[in-house]
Amino acid sequence: NKKMTQTINQNQNSRLLHSDRDPIPDVPAVYFVMPTEENIDRICQDLRNQLYESYYLNFISAISRSKLEDIASAALAANAVTQVTKVYDQYLNFITLEDDMFTLCHQNKELISYHAINRADIQDTEMEAIMDTVVDSLFCFFVTLGAVPIIRCPRGNAAEMVAVKLDKKLRENLRDARNSLFTGDNMAAGQFSFQRPLFVLVDRNVDMATPLHHTWTYQALIHDVLDLQLNRVVMEEGAGADPSPTGARPKKKIRKTYDLTAADKFWQKHKGSPFPEVAESVQEELDSYRAQEDEVKHLKSIMSRTSPDGRLSGWCVFSLRLKTLCLYILCCSSLPELLEKKRLIDLHTNVATAVLDHIKSRKLDVYFEYEEKLMSKSTLDKSLLDIISDPDAGTPEDKMRLFLIYYITAQQAPSESDLEQYKTALLDAGCDLSPLNYIKQWNLFSRVMNSGSQFVMEGVKNLVLKQHNLPVTRILDNLMEMKSNPETDDYRYFDPKMLRGSERYHANAIVFVVGGGNYIEYQNLVDYAKVGPLLRSHRADAELTQS
Repeated sequence: NKKMTQTINQNQNSRLLHSDRDPIPDVPAVYFVMPTEENIDRICQDLRNQLYESYYLNFISAISRSKLEDIASAALAANAVTQVTKVYDQYLNFITLEDDMFTLCHQNKELISYHAINRADIQDTEMEAIMDTVVDSLFCFFVTLGAVPIIRCPRGNAAEMVAVKLDKKLRENLRDARNSLFTGDNMAAGQFSFQRPLFVLVDRNVDMATPLHHTWTYQALIHDVLDLQLNRVVMEEGAGADPSPTGARPKKKIRKTYDLTAADKFWQKHKGSPFPEVAESVQEELDSYRAQEDEVKHLKSIMSRTSPDGRLSGWCVFSLRLKTLCLYILCCSSLPELLEKKRLIDLHTNVATAVLDHIKSRKLDVYFEYEEKLMSKSTLDKSLLDIISDPDAGTPEDKMRLFLIYYITAQQAPSESDLEQYKTALLDAGCDLSPLNYIKQWNLFSRVMNSGSQFVMEGVKNLVLKQHNLPVTRILDNLMEMKSNPETDDYRYFDPKMLRGSERYHANAIVFVVGGGNYIEYQNLVDYAKVGPLLRSHRADAELTQS
C-alpha cells in the first residue's frame, strides 16, 4: 500500500533530502516530507539552486500558511514559480502496521512516549506540543479513513486533552463546508461512510501491569525479545552451529532481516498463538513441505526414466500414462508456490529458533508462569526472592518487570523491611531502581490499589491460557454495549458533528492508548472482535511499549 510504504520510509527520505545533490535540470522531482522548518528550508534552497525541472511537493501533514508563504517567497526570488507544479497535503502522519492496527509516525518516538507525557518536570508548553503532535496524527488518520468519529475518553488525564483538541480540530474542519475534508468525494471513500466509528481514547495509566508482563504469544514475544521494527525482524546469525576450533578466527555473524507481512499466511494465522503451538505448526509445515518435495522428486524420476537421454521427446509424452502426465504438470505449476512455502518455513524456523533461545537462556517460561500466578492470586511454588536472586534466571530488566507486577497487583503493599530486602536483591542482580521509585510515586497508584485492585486483577489474570478481557478491552466493551459501569460511567462524550451529542450503539470502533500500547492488548482486542459486537475494530497506539 502506497501510503504505508511511503510513510515507513520517512526517515530514509529525510536523509536523502538533506544530502548533497547535483542539479538535474531536465528531471521533475517529487518530495514526500514532513513540513518541518528544516525540510522547508532545504526545499527553498533546492529552488534557489535550480536543481530540477519541476517540483511536486507532498507533505505528510498539512503545511501551515506561514511555511507555504516561505516556499512561495523562495520560488519567486529564484524565478521558479511556474516550476512548483503541485503542492499536496497528504495527511499520512501515521504508520499502518496491520490491517487493523496503526501507530503514530514520528521520527523521535521518545518525544511522545509515556515518559515524556508523565515527566514530573514537564512544562505546560511541552505538554501542549506533545498533545498537538498526537492530535495531528489522529486527524490525519481520520481524514484518510474518511470518517468523523464519536469520541469517548476518561476525565482528568492526557487522554482527555487529546480528545478535546481532536474534537476542536474536527469541528473547525467541518465548519468550512467548502473546504472540509469530510464531505463529498472524501467521505465517499471512507470505510465508515454509513456507520460512524466509536473512537475510544484510553490513558496508559489505566493498566500498568500488562505492558510489563512477559507474554507467551508469537508476535508479542518477537517484539519483546527480538529487534522488531515496522514488521521487520533484524537478527544476527552465526555462520555455523559448531564453535570455532581453538586458535581459529571467530566465525563472523551474519545480519539478516525478515519481513513479517500480510502475504505470509503462516504469520497471519499464528501471530496471536501461544509459542508452543507455533513451534508445532512450524514442524507440521516442514513435514508437509518435505512430503511435497519428495513427491516432485519421485515424479521427476519417473519422467527421466521414459527416455534414454532424460529429456521429454514427443514419443515419451504420448507414451506416458495420462495420470502421470497430469501429476507432473501439476507439480511444475506448483513449483513457485513450493519455493515460497520453503522460504516462509525457513523464515519462521529461524525466527522461532531465536525466540526459543531467549526463552531458554532467560527462563522466560518461568517468568510467564510466575506472573500468571501473581496476577490470578494462585499458590506460588517458589519465592519471588529466589527468582530475583537466581543469576541464571533472566536479565536485570526481566527481574525488575517481574517485581513491578508483584508490586502493582499485590493487595497490600509490602512492608518497608520486605521492600528493603527486595531492593537489595534487585541491586545485587544489577537492576536500576528508577522504575520502582516511579511506581511508588505514581499519583494514581493509591487510587488503583484502594478502589480498583480488582480492575487490575481481572484484566491480566490467566492471560493467553484463558480468555479474559484486559482493561482496555473491557472499557471498549462497556462503551460499545452502553453498559452502566463505574469504570466508564464518567467518560466524556464528543460528537464533532453535533452541538450536543447523544449516545448510540456502534458497530465499529477504534481504540487509541495515549502513552503507548502493546501487542498483548492488540491481540486481546482482536480476539474480542471475533466474538464481541464489533463488525470491525482498529487498534492504535502513540507508540508500542515493551511487550
